[in-house]
Amino acid sequence: MSDRTALERLLTRRSVRHGDFVLSSGKRSRYYIDARLTTMSAEGLGLVGRLGLAAIRHEGWNPPAVGGLTMGADPVSYAIARASADAPPPIDAFSVRKTAKEHGTGRRIEGNFTTEAPVVIVEDVITTGASALLAIEAVLEAGGSVAGVLAVVDREEGGKTMIEAGGYRVVAITTMSRLGVS
Repeated sequence: MSDRTALERLLTRRSVRHGDFVLSSGKRSRYYIDARLTTMSAEGLGLVGRLGLAAIRHEGWNPPAVGGLTMGADPVSYAIARASADAPPPIDAFSVRKTAKEHGTGRRIEGNFTTEAPVVIVEDVITTGASALLAIEAVLEAGGSVAGVLAVVDREEGGKTMIEAGGYRVVAITTMSRLGVS
C-alpha cells in the first residue's frame, strides 16, 4: 500500500466525523475533519512527514523551514522536519501564533524561522484559507517570504483559490473528494 493510500485510510478512520458542525469560519457542515487525530498519531506523523517532504521537493521548493499557524500546522511541520533528517537536506520547523505574545521575546513566530530563503507554510486542513493567509501575513511582516503552501487535506471549499489569488501555489496531499466525503 502506498503512503498516500495509508494516510487517506488513517484520516478516514481517525479524523472524519459526520453530523452537524460549525466550522471556525462560522459555516455549518455535515462533516468535520479533525486532522490532528491523524497528524498527532505515531503512524500519521511518519506518513505526513514523508508525503509532505516529497511534495515540497516535487514542487522544487527548497525551504530552510516549514511552519504555519499553531496548533493544526505544528505536527505537520514537525513531521516534515523529522522526515528531512533522514533525507537531507534538512528542513527545520517553526510555529506562528495568532498574535504576538506579550511577554518574553514578544515574537509571533517561534522556532527556526529565517528570512534567508522562502519558507513553506503548512496546514492540516484548508477550508477558507484564513489560517494559511494569517501565517503568510506573519512571515511577511517578519521580513520573510513564502515559496508556497502545503496542506494535508483540502476541503475543496474555496480556500485553495483564496490563497492562490494572493499569488501562492497550494499543494494538498489529499482532498475530501479522495477521502470519499462531500
